[in-house]
Amino acid sequence: MNSSAKASPWWTPSVHADRRPFLIGRNAIQAALRGFFAREDFIEVDTAVLQVSPGNEAHLHAFATEALTTDGQRAPFYLHTSPEFACKKLLAAGEERISCFAHVYRNRERGPLHHPEFTMLEWYRAGESYESLMMDCVRILALAAETVKTGKLAYRGAESDPFAGPERISVAEAFERHAGIDLLASVAADGSTDRDHLAAETKRVGMRVADDDSWADLFSRVLVERIEPRLGFGRITILDEYPISEAALARPSARDPRVAERFELYACGVELANGFGELTNAAEQRRRFEIEMAEKARVYGETYPIDEDFLAALPLMPEASGIALGFDRLVMLATGASRIDQVLWAPVAEVGR
Repeated sequence: MNSSAKASPWWTPSVHADRRPFLIGRNAIQAALRGFFAREDFIEVDTAVLQVSPGNEAHLHAFATEALTTDGQRAPFYLHTSPEFACKKLLAAGEERISCFAHVYRNRERGPLHHPEFTMLEWYRAGESYESLMMDCVRILALAAETVKTGKLAYRGAESDPFAGPERISVAEAFERHAGIDLLASVAADGSTDRDHLAAETKRVGMRVADDDSWADLFSRVLVERIEPRLGFGRITILDEYPISEAALARPSARDPRVAERFELYACGVELANGFGELTNAAEQRRRFEIEMAEKARVYGETYPIDEDFLAALPLMPEASGIALGFDRLVMLATGASRIDQVLWAPVAEVGR
């Protein structure tokens, strides 16, 4: 084929024939997970894609649109980046165990592991610790493998045994082990961070530091370059206790106020899930959103509105734990697919090609 020729579209019979085993595996895994949640007494919910706020994380980019009222007035809306806000409103309404397969949308994302539209599996347990979500993850990964009759999760030559006990390691332990950095030495008891200390440590281990790098920039660089590529090999890894400045919507740890009840799940170096012991303090959540949007304005020159309805619901929300899992990535690793578009029935058209 001429090197400048376009690849065959996903709908051509030959391409579809190659993708079809992955897609049939996808359907089987989704059915199995629905059965899992039903047996655990979860209610499956469905949330609106159109939201007044797509979320307030500095480095997440949303798709914007607008609604027209019956008299022609225009109002901004966004395609949600997660069903999280809506699910937590349902917890405030009185639901106790909910699960949700949601199509979500993230701009500026396309690659082997990223797609502008993908499926997020979220579930929440009211009155239960975030450790219960870790156990859910272990069972779900094993169930996915069993469903497609494989003994391993695999991605680009790497393997992880979903039936072996998981490795659980704190972020601080991972920084020490894989990067040689004492991360919490740059985090004060009140959660404030020392950028210069972390910059010096990052330079000491031979990594790049720019003059305008913030503490969060340095944290992310070490995490991406030194930590994540070493997680989830041989067995799955639970990376636990993120610094409180990286808590997002997680509550502080009762064990150490410098860290949060937040964990991420990895297999074969691939991030699969992000779980929280949920924050219910509306004032603290507003403060975090405002910090994130200030950073977004600094880096990208734009911000997203805060969902005031969500903040109003938080005081009614019970103590709970919740998690978001990238369903398409789980399917990839269970079926052996090498690209996310192989496990999507109808991928989004590529632009600029």
